[in-house]
Amino acid sequence: MAKIHMVLQGKGGVGKSAIAAIIAQYKMDKGQTPLCIDTDPVNATFEGYKALNVRRLNIMDGDEINSRNFDTLVELIAPTKDDVVIDNGASSFVPLSHYLISNQVPALLQEMGHELVIHTVVTGGQALLDTVSGFAQLASQFPAEALFVVWLNPYWGPIEHEGKSFEQMKAYTANKARVSSIIQIPALKEETYGRDFSDMLQERLTFDQALADESLTIMTRQRLKIVRRGLFEQLDAAAVL
Repeated sequence: MAKIHMVLQGKGGVGKSAIAAIIAQYKMDKGQTPLCIDTDPVNATFEGYKALNVRRLNIMDGDEINSRNFDTLVELIAPTKDDVVIDNGASSFVPLSHYLISNQVPALLQEMGHELVIHTVVTGGQALLDTVSGFAQLASQFPAEALFVVWLNPYWGPIEHEGKSFEQMKAYTANKARVSSIIQIPALKEETYGRDFSDMLQERLTFDQALADESLTIMTRQRLKIVRRGLFEQLDAAAVL
């Protein structure tokens, strides 16, 4: 049975591609060879990670998204024995979500022996309420066959509203049963950990590539090693991974 890890969130620029890359690297660190797919028709950031051998799926017909092109995605997933990591862009969020739900794809994948795991992002700052709402919509609309992992990304600010943390918000408490795990991306100090992690993401480098790059300082690599360890330990604890 393969696990189909799909990163979905309707808000752009919240770290979806970085999360897809982290999941893929985690799988590789465990000796797996995940099938990586980028369905973003505008910003194929995930495809930019050359070390992950990401396949880009074209879902456009001219200037329009053709939902029928998602059929190809199912054909790619169906025969795989390896886990799959799929990054989807904000511009195709609505068409893909509608396609998955209306075509009963989670149940179909289950019949094939696969398991759909939806990873969604909640971020701080101005996008907080939008991303919280996006999570709530996904959790309420997707059928029981789909499992959920929520990633909390505090890069733009603390994830709290009116004094409540995410775990205290109604959107979470009402959908708590759907959430298998919560992964906390660390709030990285900008001039040390934050800058190093951001630079690595901008260059589309994996942790292994960065740690092997002798042009980086010893302490830069040390900080990246600490960030990787913290994220991978959380993923170790997430049974659904």
